[in-house]
Amino acid sequence: MDKRKFLAAAALAVAGALTLGGCAGTGGSDGDIVVGSVNTKSGAATFPEASQAAQAVFDAFNAAGGLDGRKISYKALDDKGDPATATADARELVASDEAVALVGGASLIECELNAKYYAQEGILSIPGIGVDTGCFDSDNISPANVGPFNDMTLTLLYGSEELHLDDICVLLEIAGSTRPTYQAAIDRWTQITGKKPLYIDDTVPYGASDYTPYIVKARDKGCKALAINPVEPDAIGQVKAANAQGWDDVTWLYLTSVYSENFAKAIDNAGAGIYVPAEFYPFTEDNDINKEWRDLMNKNDIPLTAFSQGGFLAAKHFITVLKTMKGDITRETVTKALKDMTPIENKMIGTDYHFGVDNTAGWPIVLKSGTNAWEKVADDWLRIPEN
Repeated sequence: MDKRKFLAAAALAVAGALTLGGCAGTGGSDGDIVVGSVNTKSGAATFPEASQAAQAVFDAFNAAGGLDGRKISYKALDDKGDPATATADARELVASDEAVALVGGASLIECELNAKYYAQEGILSIPGIGVDTGCFDSDNISPANVGPFNDMTLTLLYGSEELHLDDICVLLEIAGSTRPTYQAAIDRWTQITGKKPLYIDDTVPYGASDYTPYIVKARDKGCKALAINPVEPDAIGQVKAANAQGWDDVTWLYLTSVYSENFAKAIDNAGAGIYVPAEFYPFTEDNDINKEWRDLMNKNDIPLTAFSQGGFLAAKHFITVLKTMKGDITRETVTKALKDMTPIENKMIGTDYHFGVDNTAGWPIVLKSGTNAWEKVADDWLRIPEN
């Protein structure tokens, strides 16, 4: 028996033993309500702010009295981008800690690895930031964010339909088995617009020390705009590689993963502009829409990023549903409440949150050369048309 099958069998045995003495994930009518998340906090691509933001929300909820005096006990584990650790983390939270739900996580790989296990154990997950394919094709997982695949369709739509760009090329950093899902996102854009990428390069690595070869190849192919899916450090390296080559008229169509104040400060020459469909209401806008999130993040010294917005919203969504529940709080009752929930409206998102329904709206923003600051370029959400 291989290691993964052994772990799964062991976890199933533990769950069965717990069932004999009471349902797994039992919170009952008193005691802490156990919630967890699996996160990539270390490695080549990291997302620590999501679980930090969720923790801050739960801490504030507990300080205000919790749920009729019951506190949420939150445990956020680091999978380090390692498959074995990601599967072990899930089993620790679900089988050993008896979590009633998973909330606010952000992992490069864990959804795809653990989706079947979550279904087997009857537990639901609300990632703050869904990253891999499994986050968006499982009945037991429903992220707070749009996700990189819908984000890719949105950034291509903005580039071709709003900026009227031709010769758009796609550069992809591929983790796990995400390549077909990114292709589906590109194909969706083609279906909507009738347009196709001039060129696709799916060999771009995470965490490369030099992106010059990939940028030079794209320029030589005749690309006028680049749609790319990197994390922030990689994007900085890509833009600076273009700067070093004197490629100053390229338009960048990035995803929400690069939308941060740190990224803006690091970029002086943004070419013809860096455009992003922000998955949540642009956090660089100082207004009442983001005030609660901004104040809580500043109070807890958590970076103001789209990742922390996602963790914040996932935790808020969970608490909203939790407050509607009557009787015992168990894994089974929480699962039912989330499945039966009324959609939650929030001005930070363009699609009401409803477990199992994708968010398909982004707010277009731009970083222009010499500004070191993001700004809105639209008065409303950009939405993917329904099929």
